[in-house]
Amino acid sequence: MKPLGVGVVGCGVISEIYLTNAALFPQIELRAVADLNPEAARAKGEAHGVPAMSPAELMARDDIDIVLNLTIPAAHVEVGLAALEAGKHVYSEKPLAGSTAEARRLLEAAEARGLRIGCAPDTFLGGAHQSARALLDAGRIGTPTAGTATLMLAGHERWHPNPDFYYAGPGAGPLFDMGPYYITAMVAQLGPVRRVTALAAKGRDSRVIATGPRAGQSVPVETPTHITGVLEFASGALVQIVTSFDVKAHGHAPLELYGTEGTLIIPDPNRFDGTVRLYREDWQDQPTTHAHGDGNYRGLGLAEMATAIQAGRPHRASGALALHALEVIETLLASAESGRAIPLETTCERPAAMPAGGRTGDISAAEAA
Repeated sequence: MKPLGVGVVGCGVISEIYLTNAALFPQIELRAVADLNPEAARAKGEAHGVPAMSPAELMARDDIDIVLNLTIPAAHVEVGLAALEAGKHVYSEKPLAGSTAEARRLLEAAEARGLRIGCAPDTFLGGAHQSARALLDAGRIGTPTAGTATLMLAGHERWHPNPDFYYAGPGAGPLFDMGPYYITAMVAQLGPVRRVTALAAKGRDSRVIATGPRAGQSVPVETPTHITGVLEFASGALVQIVTSFDVKAHGHAPLELYGTEGTLIIPDPNRFDGTVRLYREDWQDQPTTHAHGDGNYRGLGLAEMATAIQAGRPHRASGALALHALEVIETLLASAESGRAIPLETTCERPAAMPAGGRTGDISAAEAA
């Protein structure tokens, strides 16, 4: 099959790993880059050997099949709708939208035009998480009954020179920032969430920037910075989730799954690699049995979507999955504010497992999945 042409809109920091990794995946071909800042587009275009242009010019090109939307989150829906109007499939960085209402608009527009929406994170397709999925599906921990998802750190003002966004009201905070990785990873393992409950707190009213030209400046905190909740999955499993910018250190694994016969420790869902550990009678490190588990393979979900489009099957890092994860985040915060458990309105299919084995860039075996 010929590769599908990809045009990148948004040439910020995250674009570099996508642009670099495009060469790893024969399913896609990078054909243009665009940004509202022409200089940013020009620099990325020159570095990666593709033409730079305005977003409108990119979307008008006949050789662009998929628009890779790497703009700021506030522009995800606007850019996505423009790409769909131009007849392009869309793959977006997380989050899919600023709200589930906006995300639904995007998915409805895509369905009306017979086009695809894909969305990061795609780390759950990586070797470590797929190896854990294979152990789970093989019954190595028995029936999953519970789990934990833990992201706790001291705050981005320690290293980010302009951390204001992480604390500036709706759409900010640790749950919106990193929750998509943890929730998507758990949905990929256990299926959709049925109901959530949560509590939230704000550790401080302001943060002090530690590095860069604004070091010493204070940033106001307008959103909860410690959220703890429980996800009740449709399967019956209960997963405790904690996301926090108020913890200096802790000893929890990023993801753990508990079953009737054993326990799985699953690596950081912001990564494709890491060591999976299984407990039956004692702890044993498990081999990585799937490809894309030895580095950073951002763009894997985009390539898998391209393969799925040509094969005429569902893609794994889907808009429905991203919408469901976004609603889980919104509903956790709504639960914390209302003090009650709230059922989810959305659902999604558990993404199909990736096949074992394979080489970097080789996802052809997934076509029949």
